[in-house]
Amino acid sequence: MNGKQISYLEASARKRLSGMVDAGSFSEFCPPEMRQTSPHLALLDAPLAFDDGVVVGRATLEGLPILVAAQEGRFNGGAVGEVHGAKIRGLLDKALIERPAAVLLLVDSGGVRLHEANAGLIAVSEVMRALLDVRQADIPVIVLIGGSNGAFGGMGIVSRCANVVIMSEEGRLAMSGPEVIETASGVEEFDSRDRALVWRSTGGKHRYLLGDCQRIVADDVAAFRQAAQEAITACRMQPVALTLEALEQEQDMLARRIERFGAMRDPLEIWAALGMSQPEQVPMLDVDDFINAAAPCRLGAQP
Repeated sequence: MNGKQISYLEASARKRLSGMVDAGSFSEFCPPEMRQTSPHLALLDAPLAFDDGVVVGRATLEGLPILVAAQEGRFNGGAVGEVHGAKIRGLLDKALIERPAAVLLLVDSGGVRLHEANAGLIAVSEVMRALLDVRQADIPVIVLIGGSNGAFGGMGIVSRCANVVIMSEEGRLAMSGPEVIETASGVEEFDSRDRALVWRSTGGKHRYLLGDCQRIVADDVAAFRQAAQEAITACRMQPVALTLEALEQEQDMLARRIERFGAMRDPLEIWAALGMSQPEQVPMLDVDDFINAAAPCRLGAQP
């Protein structure tokens, strides 16, 4: 890295991955030369990628063995198809055999590929089940979100199944994308052209205040790397059990959150209700100032 800041938002999947792991340690599974491409895209004469838009393999991070997947948001918006999903699911299955210190998922996805419909949906469900199996085996799964596509649809759900979510302010996390909400419920419900509203509703600062992500960092590959390293250490020192009781507590937290904020129409109202003294200034704060201002206000989050 040579001390030079590299924008996580602007970097490709392979650039992010190379900056996240120890130099020379990455060994790719199913590399491009194997040409494992989507059969569905070929039938539609749609563009193909020889890695099908996701890079998976093993590496080390500060000497600790990890498995890592990085989605390429520039290919089909990082959307999940049959082969794409199978590579992530295979990586998680491999974690049960190799038992790395952690699995890192560098998520940059708009959801499931419309081209592949049911195959993509099935792939996401398999990824979710495999992720929970890995967590059940006390292997932490850490999700990093800072790409231009964010984490939406199925990968939004996958992200919230992880032990730790790390985001930048530029990252976005939600179930349905702004355009999907507007199409389904009308512009009165959500105006997808209001970019400030979109980022207030789905961006890293809002998710951090609500406890949906555990760390927020600057838009810098090195910052994500440091946060991932610290998350691995924290998870190893204090594992978070995947139990029915923990899931029920999470469900209770979500129910209370809806009861408290469900009638509010804009995140600015939520930030004010949380106790942020100048909610309209939140988008203008740099990361450190924001973290300090948010400390007494944010909802409790899983460590």
